[in-house]
Amino acid sequence: MTKPACECEHELGVDRRVATAALLGAGLAGAALKPSGAFAEATTSPVQRQDDAFMRIALAEAAQGDFPFGAVIVRAGKELSRGRNLGRTTNDPTAHGEMVAIRRFVAERPAAELEGATLYTTGEPCPMCMSAILWCRIGRVVYGASIEELAMRLGQIMLTSRLVADAAPFAEISITGGVLSAQALELFPRP
Repeated sequence: MTKPACECEHELGVDRRVATAALLGAGLAGAALKPSGAFAEATTSPVQRQDDAFMRIALAEAAQGDFPFGAVIVRAGKELSRGRNLGRTTNDPTAHGEMVAIRRFVAERPAAELEGATLYTTGEPCPMCMSAILWCRIGRVVYGASIEELAMRLGQIMLTSRLVADAAPFAEISITGGVLSAQALELFPRP
């Protein structure tokens, strides 16, 4: 049995890479309606000294996951939680690395203690994960491979973390992308 191109098997047999390419060609991928008003906007933050070290922890988690997505949550240089994709192991399509790291943390402590933390992840958070990150008030996301890069290797919902964050009027977040992206992409097989 061949490995599916995405985390969830799709009954219709639609190749998501082909669908994504069609959307990109039509200029529709990443399009979003954003009302004007009091929406917080995500900011871009520069790479910080410790980013490579924590991204390497996320990469190690990813290498052990069902799909190569790993995450680590950090505050003030101290690791709070880690996670890897467990979608197949748990038969739970929401068990992405970021979600697993958040769930592990909140199983022992209040979610409010995540406020202002940094989440490192091997791939740019999908809309589900980014929404959870925002609801937890995590203050910074650092990712390796972007949604666009991942879409060339694995099915993706073409909404960037920035689009999701910009639509959240209740949370401000800083986003840093491309940290060890080449190493992250090496974990994803080419089509």
